[in-house]
Amino acid sequence: MIALVLAACGEGETPKRASAAEKPAAAQAEYEKGPHGGRLLRSGDLSLEVTIAEDGQEPEFHLYPFLDNRPLDPGQMQVTMKLTRLGDRIDTFRFKPDGDVLRGDGIVKEPHSFDVSVEATYQGKSHSWTYASYEGRTSIAASSAQQGGVKAEPAGPAIIREVIDLSGRVMLQPLGRAEVRAWYPGRIIELSKTIGQPVRQGEVLVRIEASDTLRTYQITAPISGTITERNANVGDVATQAIYVISDSSKLQAAFFAFPRDAERLRPGQPIEIKGLTGQTVQSTIQMLLPSTDLATQTTSIYAELPNPDGIWRPGMIVEGLVTVAANEVPLAVRTRALQRFRDFTVVYAKVGDTYEVRMLELGRRTPEWVEVLGGIDPGEVYVSDNAFLIRADVEKSGASHDH
Repeated sequence: MIALVLAACGEGETPKRASAAEKPAAAQAEYEKGPHGGRLLRSGDLSLEVTIAEDGQEPEFHLYPFLDNRPLDPGQMQVTMKLTRLGDRIDTFRFKPDGDVLRGDGIVKEPHSFDVSVEATYQGKSHSWTYASYEGRTSIAASSAQQGGVKAEPAGPAIIREVIDLSGRVMLQPLGRAEVRAWYPGRIIELSKTIGQPVRQGEVLVRIEASDTLRTYQITAPISGTITERNANVGDVATQAIYVISDSSKLQAAFFAFPRDAERLRPGQPIEIKGLTGQTVQSTIQMLLPSTDLATQTTSIYAELPNPDGIWRPGMIVEGLVTVAANEVPLAVRTRALQRFRDFTVVYAKVGDTYEVRMLELGRRTPEWVEVLGGIDPGEVYVSDNAFLIRADVEKSGASHDH
């Protein structure tokens, strides 16, 4: 997958998979299985079947001893097992007989991916076995990962912001729109502006001859801005708004919130306003209308929209992100880093050029961060960008859940 992505981006080094990524699939596919479906380890006429029991219980090792391929009393064998995980962390298990099985004294934590060392004693004679049992693991050369845009960072504390996403549009503030109308009935004898032209407050726009006195009076611009409507011509009798002036520096964003969200919104809360082309601006909620729209059952929310560079225009569709709560959590990962592996939500831990799944227990989630309640250690480095490439490589390697 990474090779294909890099080929699409241009010429470059063909990714080289380290042997650790290929050996697990081959090794797991070829081992001898015992009568309980586990891995069968042999030493002369003694053998030991290794299984992980996880149906309806926390995963734990179950070992079945055999002598000359016949079940052996578990009480006659002493066994210690060590699991060396990625990053050289070691889990040690000791076993006690329980019926026809030796049961491990601890939970086998996910992922079930490790180098296994087994030490057993039977009738004073020692036996030992080692093997690799990997899942969700692959190795990728650093240069290939870099070309694929794979980035990593340590898991750690973060501020989880609870955000409400609103849709809305840009509109003029009431003070940003003015209509120019005749003061007294009469005929228009002069118009000085047309649509699209700028005007200054106090500038003469219209001259009208009053019908009753036949005297001429002039009308000036009530605000500065741009002519957006012209609804009359010279010679017309002024009966409606002659001009409409809009001041694009006086804008607001109007949003629409459904009842569940409206209950959590208050004037003064910060809101990030985003346009369809990526422009953003920070503002605050000014007001919530006390009424609800009968047809849509939404509440209107207004926020001032600064427009010093003129990038916002009335009628634009906008998105509003309102922060309604902010809490610091001790451990979090980037939301974009999350991937699926079997039935788990995971991230991929990185140790050198090797990557491996970490099954996560998650808490609160935002578009940027997700709280982690378990599954990865503070400070552990994980893939934060383009993790889907690691997942594709893991799936390609065929690393399975066999034991």
